[in-house]
Amino acid sequence: MAAIIEQGGRFLLVEEETSEGLKLNNPAGHLEPGESPADGCAREALEETAYAFQPTELLGVYISRFQRAPTGEDVTYLRFAFSGRLGAHHPERPLDTGIVRTLWMTADEIRACAPRHRSPLLLRCLEDYLAGIRYPLSAIYTEPGVTRSSPSVEVNP
Repeated sequence: MAAIIEQGGRFLLVEEETSEGLKLNNPAGHLEPGESPADGCAREALEETAYAFQPTELLGVYISRFQRAPTGEDVTYLRFAFSGRLGAHHPERPLDTGIVRTLWMTADEIRACAPRHRSPLLLRCLEDYLAGIRYPLSAIYTEPGVTRSSPSVEVNP
């Protein structure tokens, strides 16, 4: 789940520690049990940036495959990217483990530092956002059992 957050022509990114050194990325991460994709995106944005974020639109679904240096590990990312509304900043909140800092960058600044991107999806999501690509959140169906606190167990009599 990735958040594409724009305010005043600048985009909120994170600088994070990776096995390849410091890299730039959108606030992003994995779903946790019981979350819809939009909920997971909101949580990850808050944990990584200390900003509240409310996804309002699906930007797209992306897949990327690469080999991680130096191990050669084969990695595939499936990304649901969202745009939405930026909420309050909570500067007292610590940033997630591995996040060094947050940055506000223009599109041109982001394009100029492509070698520092964690994946090519950062730039692709930015370009799609700037092109006005948007889908309603209803394009993603989350079965109600996913977000229940405990899954119901059906017992056959």
